[in-house]
Amino acid sequence: MNKSDLAEKLTGQCNLHPLEAKKVVELFFDSMTEELKNNGRIEIRGLGNLVIKEYAAYCGRNPKTGAAVQVSPKKLPFWKTGKELKDRVNGK
Repeated sequence: MNKSDLAEKLTGQCNLHPLEAKKVVELFFDSMTEELKNNGRIEIRGLGNLVIKEYAAYCGRNPKTGAAVQVSPKKLPFWKTGKELKDRVNGK
């Protein structure tokens, strides 16, 4: 499922105009992105949590040449699935 599929579902189930549905989906994802950029945490009950994990700089290796490469610090989103979603997927 992608953003367009979500907008289509909104259009069909909520009687929204396709452009309005697209705006709702965009607003939802833009709001989530903004929260994560501000080091926030997103918790959707019954689904899971989305947090940012920060990784420090480290010295890595280029697998092709074996040369040492300095890897800069970075932030990556991390998803933790909630128990309720796990149970639903497993048919419990």
